[in-house]
Amino acid sequence: MAETANAAALNESQIPEVPAEVAQGSKQTVDPWNVQGEVGADGQIKAINYDKLIEEFGTKKIDEELLARFERVTGKKPHHFLRRGIVFSHRDFELILDRYERNEPFFLYTGRGPSSDSIHVGHCTPFMFTKWLQDTFDVPLVIMLTDDEKYLFSEKRTIEEVQGYCDSNIRDIISMGFDPNKTFIFSDYDYIGGAFYRQITRLAKYIMLNQARAIFGFNDFFNIGKIYFGSI
Repeated sequence: MAETANAAALNESQIPEVPAEVAQGSKQTVDPWNVQGEVGADGQIKAINYDKLIEEFGTKKIDEELLARFERVTGKKPHHFLRRGIVFSHRDFELILDRYERNEPFFLYTGRGPSSDSIHVGHCTPFMFTKWLQDTFDVPLVIMLTDDEKYLFSEKRTIEEVQGYCDSNIRDIISMGFDPNKTFIFSDYDYIGGAFYRQITRLAKYIMLNQARAIFGFNDFFNIGKIYFGSI
């Protein structure tokens, strides 16, 4: 699922100017660490083109037909994030509904990169939506704390620092009200190994470097730990 602010609101907001050195124009950039609209030849930053995101990331738009099927299958009204287009695209959500109809198992997965000792409203948004999904489907949930990512992608943070952030972030996440009997929260530093690591290597074998570059924005100056994290 992809999340965004209401597109209309973005279009109405004031578009900031960019420095002269980048005013020649640049493409829209969206990766796990950067979000910037296309910069026109006039130096103005354009609003994010969500249709282009759908095309580039190979997702599908959440349409009225899918929402109607969701309500029919679950017997529940779609979340207001879905109805208002805040969550606007998906990949294989129809397959999840297929499994739910056939009473076949599946689980939810989300995560948090612990970069501070508390989470703010923006961090809460995906957890709010995930909690609703767990309540709606009554399924297990896995929450991954990527403390290793925050160490690898920072020039200043120490391992001990990001592990400390994990502890406080987990308490914040628990307070969101997830089902304690169906929720597993873990940090990469504490749990990666054994069968988990074997699964990582299986996935890594099928991720080509050019794919990782396109998705994560890697370049020749990224340390190798950042590049390998793409498989984690």
